Amino acid sequence: MTVTIKSAAEIEKMRIAGKLAAAVLDFITPHVKPGVSTLALNDLCHDYIVNTQQAIPAPLNYGGSAYRIPFPKSVCTSVNGVVCHGIPSEKKILKSGDILNIDVTVIKDGYHGDTSKMFFIGEPSIKAKRLVKITQECMYLGIAQVKPGAKLSSIGKAIQPHAEQASYSVVREYCGHGIGLVFHEDPQVLHFHDYIDKNRPIGKRKILAYNHDEDLDLAPGMIFTVEPMINEGLADVKLEADGWTVVTKDRSLSAQFEHTILVTETGYEILTLRAEESPSIVAHA
Repeated sequence: MTVTIKSAAEIEKMRIAGKLAAAVLDFITPHVKPGVSTLALNDLCHDYIVNTQQAIPAPLNYGGSAYRIPFPKSVCTSVNGVVCHGIPSEKKILKSGDILNIDVTVIKDGYHGDTSKMFFIGEPSIKAKRLVKITQECMYLGIAQVKPGAKLSSIGKAIQPHAEQASYSVVREYCGHGIGLVFHEDPQVLHFHDYIDKNRPIGKRKILAYNHDEDLDLAPGMIFTVEPMINEGLADVKLEADGWTVVTKDRSLSAQFEHTILVTETGYEILTLRAEESPSIVAHA
């Protein structure tokens, strides 16, 4: 595992990219309402990134030989039981009661800023409100572990119990990641500490201790995302035929929040902090 330590100049560029990504979510917020298609939201985000920010939407045409097709849109829109990587569509019309994650990654001067948040469409159910609240708390708890000398695994150790105490589950197949000039780089940031033995039949599965062979000490200049995906039901997910959309296997609701985090000399800095968030919000999670 090769983890890059960003220079002061690179960190400043990452701050700019992070602020732009956060600004996209602030910009799109008033447009998220019943009757709007996820494609319309994508198009608004695309125009804002390209024409107003003079930046590049990283998801558009992302993907190599590991994917059936490149990702065809500029943001990911994941509704209700979609865990991540939902493809915006004119056929997906938002309705009251839906929950939606919009995942934005902006490239500016070669550097990436990556963030996502949940939206309520109209009036959410009590169970949807609770899932979204706990998921955001999970992200903040994970971020709160970040400081020089802390273990990378401490992030997952904080997130998993909080989700499971609320009777939710943590998705194992997708994780946070290092980020900079490259969209996805080392390290992988796991949002759990134990894993499920999936080789056993359902009902006979057990939780095994997760030993991260490449667990590392966090150091100033590291930049990575913390982006837990929390399911209302089981942790199991499946990939849809489009090669991108990941859904809960039991069709339960799923939620996600994401921030890009810099390890500083004394702790952390959230590079994708939005206008609605206080810099001290993590401490009060």
